Amino acid sequence: MDSFMESYSEYIKGRGAQINPHNRFKKHSLDTEPQDGLDEPYLPKKETQIFLDHPKKIINKVTSPDVPLDYSLNPYQGCEHGCTYCYARNAHEFWGFSAGIDFESKIIVKENAPKLLRKELKNPKWEVKPIMFSGNTDCYQPLERKFQLTRKCLEICLEFKHPLSIVTKNALILRDIDILTKLAQQDLVHVHLTVTTLDEELRRLMEPRTSSGMKRMQTVRKLNEAGIPTGVLLGPIIPGLNNHELAQLMEKAYEAGALSTAYTYVRLNGAVGKIFENWIRKNLPDRAKKVLHQIKEAHGGNLNDSQYGRRMRGEGPIAEGVNRLFKILKSKYFSDRQFPPYNCKSFQLPPEGQLRLF
Repeated sequence: MDSFMESYSEYIKGRGAQINPHNRFKKHSLDTEPQDGLDEPYLPKKETQIFLDHPKKIINKVTSPDVPLDYSLNPYQGCEHGCTYCYARNAHEFWGFSAGIDFESKIIVKENAPKLLRKELKNPKWEVKPIMFSGNTDCYQPLERKFQLTRKCLEICLEFKHPLSIVTKNALILRDIDILTKLAQQDLVHVHLTVTTLDEELRRLMEPRTSSGMKRMQTVRKLNEAGIPTGVLLGPIIPGLNNHELAQLMEKAYEAGALSTAYTYVRLNGAVGKIFENWIRKNLPDRAKKVLHQIKEAHGGNLNDSQYGRRMRGEGPIAEGVNRLFKILKSKYFSDRQFPPYNCKSFQLPPEGQLRLF
């Protein structure tokens, strides 16, 4: 791995994006580039700002045909993890913020998430299907230590005996192993840890506030040893950065007891393309052109592809080579492993009022 820590001092430490691209919904924006007579550009504040929100709903219906989910739940909007390639960055623009540094430093906390979850599960028209915690932003991002919204929502799912899945990059999930164990005993939970790289130098710059890759693999092991069915999601696979790690990642996932693996190929939708390009040109100038070219090669000459069924796999020689290798490795390591089926039949409404005492 090339050494590129020399440029780290120029960064806002602990952040992935270093720019705030223009919000496409705004007519005006602040120019952060250096101007004549000024030596330094304007840099947004690095401290995290918290915005409390009280939405009317917390469960979202998933309609994407290539995402095998029915519902998602996101207690937070924005994510301190700061992954430079994150597709969810664009959603921050709907809140009036930028997809860049704003996304990882201006976090919206949905304080009433547990209360809303209870209310929606009690709806007589509710159809029991697994709810994915995350899907847009990580439900175990650093602020969860303080607000514990994910833990409170897990407690409600246990109370209702409602199935769920979790996707995270943070070992903080181990804090809730007590609740997760009880859910797993009733076949009510599946967990996935997303692992992008085991190169810690790259991880610190590309995913600055996530747990290390090895820490995530250790978390997979601990969860499975506790009887909590856990798998590994690989990605995004980025040509010229981490595609050479695929075999090692699959082997480590197998050794950690993962029950399944899946992968996504990088796609830089919306403002994410500008954010990632800025990041890689500053950190890896010697290979930036090659990496960006290979990403475009997999998406018809663009950094992004929105075509369902193709957007998360890519096309062309490099993407197809990744797909072939993944299938070979999955057959080698995971042919005899699988998640247990969800239990969707035990759902129950908890007792009301004083009956809850018995």
